[in-house]
Amino acid sequence: MLIRTFTDQDWSQVWPIIEDVVRAQETFAYDPQMTADEAYAVWVVAPPGRTVVATDGDRVLGSAKMGPNRPGPGAHVSTASFLVAADARGRGVGTALCRDALTWARLAGYAGMQFNAVVETNRTAVELYLREGFDVVGTVPGAFRHRTLGRVGLHVMYREF
Repeated sequence: MLIRTFTDQDWSQVWPIIEDVVRAQETFAYDPQMTADEAYAVWVVAPPGRTVVATDGDRVLGSAKMGPNRPGPGAHVSTASFLVAADARGRGVGTALCRDALTWARLAGYAGMQFNAVVETNRTAVELYLREGFDVVGTVPGAFRHRTLGRVGLHVMYREF
């Protein structure tokens, strides 16, 4: 697996991953009716942020976006989001993308990384982030409307560098 900077040629493989995750309404607080153009505007970030893909040959297995969590006085803390294709899950793609984002953020001089909205029932992601040194610093009860479970909490998770 190779993690590299996203190029526009990757979009034809990244969009179906985003679409699948967003339509499922289980892990991302994005509008389930999001269009490809709307998703592109949200997912592909300009510097100082970065968007990457994890590939196996010509196939995109997953993608990540990262950058400052907030502008101005909050810009010293980074954030990131990760998506993995359904048939590539359980193969370490999410872990590799998370580690890549952490390395990038440290090298860019950020003080830490914060995730603002980790769905508490997304055990795979929560466990991954805990393994990578994040802590749950708070949970907003019922802040995410899960397609099958109803309202569940959103964790705020943080790792200081």
